[in-house]
Amino acid sequence: MTEIYREALARFDEVFARAGKMEPSEPTAMILATADGEGRPSARTVLLKGVDERGFVFYTNADSRKGRDLRENPRGALVFFWQSVFEQVQVEGRVEPVSDGEADAYWATRRRESRIGALVSDQSAPLASREELNARFAEEEKRHADGPIPRPPNWRGYRVVPDRIEFWRPGDHRLNERDCYERTAGGWRRFLLNP
Repeated sequence: MTEIYREALARFDEVFARAGKMEPSEPTAMILATADGEGRPSARTVLLKGVDERGFVFYTNADSRKGRDLRENPRGALVFFWQSVFEQVQVEGRVEPVSDGEADAYWATRRRESRIGALVSDQSAPLASREELNARFAEEEKRHADGPIPRPPNWRGYRVVPDRIEFWRPGDHRLNERDCYERTAGGWRRFLLNP
């Protein structure tokens, strides 16, 4: 890991910590953009569940639209925008699955109801009625009343391994500050972008 990449991660940690103290609802919320094998884009909000030198981690159903996109085109982009501190961070890179051990460890920290919800949701598939979903939930809740709730094999984590990290802050006269960190063949470099 180069010094410039370490600087980018430290800078993210600093902004994230400030936002975490001030953001009124969910400071871990980030927009994840993916595209399928034909280049059709899709974006949605997911939650950041970890960040380190390996990348930025989120969890989802691998059979969801985002999971299918990532099978066909394993690249993604993240956008964090924290209204409370009025700063934005964009991350772009390849996306890889986390290990089963990492997914199991995170699964164990989820609330029991959230684990049951993950078992019963056929994420992104058409749903006949909300009543059907609630009935499946009640059935699984009863079935697992006295025991552990195993992680379904299609529920997993993904790591966005950055090739590019951009920090945005507002500036006077819309001359916003944009600092970019980018991986090149020779290592990471840092440069400014025009607003």
